[in-house]
Amino acid sequence: MTEGAGLLRPARAGRPAPPPFGRDGGANHTVPYKDSMNSTQSPFTLTIDWLAFTLPTASARETMDILEGDWTKVKGGFRGYRFVWITTSTGRGIGKLGTGVDRNPGEVHVDLSGGLVAQWPSEKVRTVLQWVLQKNGHLTRLDCALDDRVSSVSLTTIKDAIAAGQCVTRAKCWQKTWSGLIHEGTSTGETVYLGSRQSQTLLRIYDKRLQMQSQERLDWQDYGIRWELELKQDRAQLCGQMLSYLEDTLCLEFIVGVLRSHADFRDTQRDEAEEYRYRAPLLDWWATLTDGFRKSRLVVEKEPQTLADVKSWLHHSVGPLLAVVLERPGGLECLQRIAKAGKKRWKTKHHRLLQLPGQNGEPGEVRPTELIGL
Repeated sequence: MTEGAGLLRPARAGRPAPPPFGRDGGANHTVPYKDSMNSTQSPFTLTIDWLAFTLPTASARETMDILEGDWTKVKGGFRGYRFVWITTSTGRGIGKLGTGVDRNPGEVHVDLSGGLVAQWPSEKVRTVLQWVLQKNGHLTRLDCALDDRVSSVSLTTIKDAIAAGQCVTRAKCWQKTWSGLIHEGTSTGETVYLGSRQSQTLLRIYDKRLQMQSQERLDWQDYGIRWELELKQDRAQLCGQMLSYLEDTLCLEFIVGVLRSHADFRDTQRDEAEEYRYRAPLLDWWATLTDGFRKSRLVVEKEPQTLADVKSWLHHSVGPLLAVVLERPGGLECLQRIAKAGKKRWKTKHHRLLQLPGQNGEPGEVRPTELIGL
């Protein structure tokens, strides 16, 4: 019998007794980081990847001013709200704002996908969260993405640990999905889910690099394995309250704590007693990974802009205004003069857009998708 944290845990046959339990209930580890993890720039990053909230009383204009961006009123409803505005980024992000719901005409609901929120600096994230809380708002969804950009732990390692009963979690189910191209025989995505869509905490682990490569994104090599927490309702509210005032370093500690409270990988077996499973030593790769996540960089994702992205932004954001100008006498000549004057202000990024291959197509459709590696 081996003593640790005041609890006796039997050593299993054929394996030495476990080491003493450490500060977090697992073993004390001395596993060195990979050389790339010792670099001055951490290969681990954190981004806030989705934000949705409801305000009991607010104006659409005030909300748009806080969120910033160009908002356009559109026809049709949204989650029961009669009046809807949308905003887009030049990439994949889309935001929706709805008001005028029958039960409370003054209520405002906002959904902001990852392509928008991931581009916010941490100061803006805190400012928006503080404002929502001051307005007695309730967060309905908040996604936090921890990226292991060097893929130090493979999906195969993670799946094998779950299958072996080494994942200590309150989630009742897990799922793995795979997608690929039939004729080419290549994979386009793989995702592991811990938890259910109906629960307040869902963890998605997927090959972000493979997903972005299949989407022909220019920066796909900058990514690796993503650990993405989707928090909803009360869990989202609690997380938002913490992130609204925590500085970046404490914010990282908190998010890693949320991750480990949902899923911990320990040197245990499925048939061991529950009290032993929760106090078993951490698996070496998990200790190394979570230590890396604690030292993450909070990043602002800046997607490489393509000509198709620019066309899409023009189509969704200023298309109606362009149409108004064209309807007036001399409208076409006016737009041509604007374009000619704009060409004189070109910078390096504008010349780069023209040099990118395969950029002669129609405006790309903005995809308000959840990033699940499919």
